[in-house]
Amino acid sequence: MTGALDGIRVLDFTRVFAGPAATQLLGDLGADVIKVEEPGRGDEGRVLGSTKEMLKKYGGMSPSFVAFNRNKRSIALDLGNPAGRRTAFELAAKSDVVVHNFRLGAMERWGLGYEAIKAANPRVIYCEFFAYGKQGPLAHLGANDLALQGHGGLMSMTGEPDRPPVRVGTAAIDLHGGLAMVCAILAALFHRERTGEGQAVEASLLRSSAHLMSYFYTEYWLDGTIRKPMGTANHLSVPNQAFPTADGSVIIIAPSDEMWHRCATALDAERLARPEYKTIFDRQHRREEVIAAISSVTRRLTRQEVFDRLAPVKVNVAKVNSVGEAADDEQLAAIGGVVEFSFDGQKVKSVAAPFKLEGTPTKVESAPPMLGADTETILLELGIGRDEIAARREQGAFGKAKLPAGGNR
Repeated sequence: MTGALDGIRVLDFTRVFAGPAATQLLGDLGADVIKVEEPGRGDEGRVLGSTKEMLKKYGGMSPSFVAFNRNKRSIALDLGNPAGRRTAFELAAKSDVVVHNFRLGAMERWGLGYEAIKAANPRVIYCEFFAYGKQGPLAHLGANDLALQGHGGLMSMTGEPDRPPVRVGTAAIDLHGGLAMVCAILAALFHRERTGEGQAVEASLLRSSAHLMSYFYTEYWLDGTIRKPMGTANHLSVPNQAFPTADGSVIIIAPSDEMWHRCATALDAERLARPEYKTIFDRQHRREEVIAAISSVTRRLTRQEVFDRLAPVKVNVAKVNSVGEAADDEQLAAIGGVVEFSFDGQKVKSVAAPFKLEGTPTKVESAPPMLGADTETILLELGIGRDEIAARREQGAFGKAKLPAGGNR
């Protein structure tokens, strides 16, 4: 079967997390993703978070790079060099989608901004991803996921009550931003299919952080409520949090009175199925008392025992798994959530796309590329002859780049 985006060429100038996560999904859907990287160093994500031992194990690539860069080809271009910029422009002029996450103004300085590319390629979908957006007093600043967890308010309500703020453990805003980019690009491609018109697309860490906080912003705008950290608890209902067990923790969520009755009966009817806990309002009023009563029961049981009591009676329950337990969970494998590919002589597992299409399934056709591995092949496909490639090499097109410090990172 062909992929949904077979025949679509994506020129990918992105680095680190949000952009590469987005373009990998486009590659999973069948697009030809050409990753433009700085010669000699490449995407900063190639080494981010790694030790020297890790880099040796994965062929000079960090686990995060391996996680977000399958189904791509790599071309090494020095955007600080006129021949490198000319080559990048020629690629952009023959691409369906151009994506970057450089700081505001960088692409324009290189002659690779939207208006320049649009003049040569009116059908182009030109996607820009910024930290704080393209306008406003902070537009010129770079930032990362952590900065926007702070700026957007997420960190102010994450963690335990009366303790310092805590970051969400994963790069939630980066990855949400990647999905937002994919949604916007697919919508723009659909519009182009109907009208023939390309367009500019903008996403940002700020918009993604605000979208993640939608409910809490609206609650504040409506009545001035500002939520504070509650640990794993949720203000919407009781119980709705993690509880201690003999071998870890378990999540129990019983938002309705009917579900609470089943929960209380299955766990310990004598302790929990009490008239003063009967309604959602009763339990909210006695939050600490209810939580203590449930905890006194779950501490005597294992995670699995709690799960086995509550799941059959249709109470929302989940074990708090370690990363290893979650990664090896048979349910994830059962829904096709894990893919494998050969990389540097070894089998490597990776997380699949977060959706499934029956008619045009996603697929893994190639491992993450070595830096610049496809440079000559891509240029030959572009119609640039070997002699011209050699001349541009002499001119420094593929030499050491002079990228702006930091980008969005």
